[in-house]
Amino acid sequence: MLIVKVIKPLVSTNRIPDFEHKHLQVVLDGSTKKVAVDAVGAKPGDWVICVSSSAAREAAGSKSYPSDLTIVGIIDHWEPDPPKTTSATPNTAAAGPSIKPPGGAKA
Repeated sequence: MLIVKVIKPLVSTNRIPDFEHKHLQVVLDGSTKKVAVDAVGAKPGDWVICVSSSAAREAAGSKSYPSDLTIVGIIDHWEPDPPKTTSATPNTAAAGPSIKPPGGAKA
């Protein structure tokens, strides 16, 4: 199972009959956009649970359904992990030269 964010609906009126009239959603998995069959009525901005492979086909309606990603649940509350930051050493050269008070007095 995956936790992904719904970005927007995907409209495809000219498609194979096996797709029936199921709604499609563009979801974001990390930085990768994917298309998922929406079995639960998610809307843009929702965090959802998706299943893939044969579980996706069965969740969409049958073992022969042409889906490899299906939304099976809307998450009530989800805080995504903050992006990882690298700890860099401050660049002291970028701060410019240090300024000394006149006459050698200490600041």
